[in-house]
Amino acid sequence: MSGFRAIRGSALSAILLLGLGCANHASFVRAYATPSAEELVQAVRARQAAVRGINVETSATSWLGGERVRGIVQMLVERSGRLRFEAEVPLQGAVASLAVDGDRFSFIDHRNHVFRKGPACPANVAGLIRIPLAPAEVAAILLGDLPLPAGSKMLGVEWDGKRGADALVLALPQGTTLWLGLRRPNPALPAWDVLYLEGLDAGAKDRWRVSYEDFERTGNLALPRLVRFAEPGKDFDDGVEIKIRERTLNPTFPDGAFTLARPAGYTVEAATCGAKPVL
Repeated sequence: MSGFRAIRGSALSAILLLGLGCANHASFVRAYATPSAEELVQAVRARQAAVRGINVETSATSWLGGERVRGIVQMLVERSGRLRFEAEVPLQGAVASLAVDGDRFSFIDHRNHVFRKGPACPANVAGLIRIPLAPAEVAAILLGDLPLPAGSKMLGVEWDGKRGADALVLALPQGTTLWLGLRRPNPALPAWDVLYLEGLDAGAKDRWRVSYEDFERTGNLALPRLVRFAEPGKDFDDGVEIKIRERTLNPTFPDGAFTLARPAGYTVEAATCGAKPVL
């Protein structure tokens, strides 16, 4: 009898494990006709025309060297790559400001009373929010999609059954390959939600990754309330998390919104492309 129980228990365990294995490998089935790359590119272009800029208040969390840093960051983001970040940390107040206007970068470190100016390279752009990409790429990520510069090439569409998305594959002129995951929430409507973005830079082994979550809907437009970024080879838990608290879509930016002036008494430093991020 004890042997029968052991066999029955082993069989039950095998069935449970088989069920768990099937659950772990569950795959979505596309509920609409396979889209062409051109169809998805046109959907992206329509979205970019509808989302040209934002003024948002965010709660941003970044993990640096295993240490979690959290702050409130006001962001002005314009599609071309113009950026302005103002960061506050609880119990400390304003800690830093960052601005990008074209190829010009400026940064104010209020804790050390330092004003930096230099090129708008990825390392400098990541001086406050650790997303070490070009300004137009950072802007596109914060606007909820991807950069689509002139000269980009469509490589095709891949079905991502694990996430239930069509991945538009693009090659950018500088050698980066992008995968943009899109899903049609309603097969009867030609509207697409952007679920994720992944990029493999030229010569890199691993992709950087962006996840868009918790959508707010305005008509056919889905805007994420949560944006998460992971550097190549790392998890989202070791990256950047940006939660949207308040958002104004397509605001009018005042003159000088994307430039910073040196506060009186602050030391001036040249910004090199390798400064340590603040948040």
